[in-house]
Amino acid sequence: MKAVILAAGEGVRCRPLTFTRSKVMLPVANRPIVEYVINSLVSVGIKDIIFVVNYQKERIKDYFNDGVKFNANIEYVEQKNPLGTAHALLVAKAHVCADIDIDIDTDTGIGTTDFLVLNGDNIIEPDTLKRIIESPANTILTSHRESVENYGVLITEGKKVKQIIEKPKTPVSRLVNTGIYRFSSDIFEYIEQKKCQSIPEVIQNMIDGGIAVQSLMTDALWMDVIHSWDLLDANARLLPPKSVQGTIEAGATIKGDVSVGEGSIIHSGCYIVGPVVIGKNCRVGPNSVILPSTSIGDSVTISSFSEIKNSVIMNNTRISSHTRIESSIIGSSNFIDSHFVTQCGENLMIAMGGILHKASKLGTVTGDDCKISPHVTTCPGVMIGSGCDIGAGNVLCKTIESNTTVV
Repeated sequence: MKAVILAAGEGVRCRPLTFTRSKVMLPVANRPIVEYVINSLVSVGIKDIIFVVNYQKERIKDYFNDGVKFNANIEYVEQKNPLGTAHALLVAKAHVCADIDIDIDTDTGIGTTDFLVLNGDNIIEPDTLKRIIESPANTILTSHRESVENYGVLITEGKKVKQIIEKPKTPVSRLVNTGIYRFSSDIFEYIEQKKCQSIPEVIQNMIDGGIAVQSLMTDALWMDVIHSWDLLDANARLLPPKSVQGTIEAGATIKGDVSVGEGSIIHSGCYIVGPVVIGKNCRVGPNSVILPSTSIGDSVTISSFSEIKNSVIMNNTRISSHTRIESSIIGSSNFIDSHFVTQCGENLMIAMGGILHKASKLGTVTGDDCKISPHVTTCPGVMIGSGCDIGAGNVLCKTIESNTTVV
């Protein structure tokens, strides 16, 4: 069986992080989101994987290449125009149907082959997939959610799907569409005939045409990263067990599951409580504190007397002394000078594209390549775009667009 991973979109609700990378490449516990999808597929025996790519596609290709390092066989197909998920699936048709045995329907003589479709921005584990690969074609993997405003939902009769509704304005069901499907190659005929834009639209046309579609409920791990701050919850769930390959100096205190990468140095006086992951070639200065649910990427420097809690710090970032970062996501290649403080708030309403989005808990999100001068404080929920230059002593209480200089 083959799998198609939809990874062509930008992920505008994850800006400013997605100005320089697609959402599927955002790191969770120092690994791209989509790597969890690939590892789960390989774990259940699905190694032939087709990536549908477009936005920032070279980052995906450079990281995964042909898939050999991940024990997979990865091919790429480009969706050159963003015409929806149905079109994205259609451009993968030739790859799905090539070089594999097909099943011949004894009544019609038509050959079909089944395959999986998954979104590249979902965190899944092997148990999430085990049952769907044993299910018949036209199966939708579903999950129960109390809050469904960001999802498509299903109306069912037993396991039979009667209706699929995209982001209903009023609650009609708690059964959400995970975006994980098992289809037969017949799906391509429906896409071509109906000129549908989205896969849910195709499925509804199939149901209306008398094709049986079933729902398969899962209680296994499935996490959908919709907004940038969703990385914090995913990160907390997936931080790895204890592993020390770097150097921990005498006088440093390490408690719980703390992973330290090769070439990294934890200096004397540091206090680190896991779960925490620290990448390769990092330096954590004397008397710094790193508290649970924090991931620090590769080649990151954290100077003395700094405190980081429940945050994601991406690669090649330098954080100077006496800094306090909480519930925040700091992009790559940032220079943060001393006494930087991110204030944290709960149940925030954050405006993005003229629409308010709720963040249960958030400090600050910064893009890449920013310079933040000493004694800067950010109010809860502030977004700082990529390439910004923030002058000393500022208190930031509103979104800073990319490439802005704040004096």
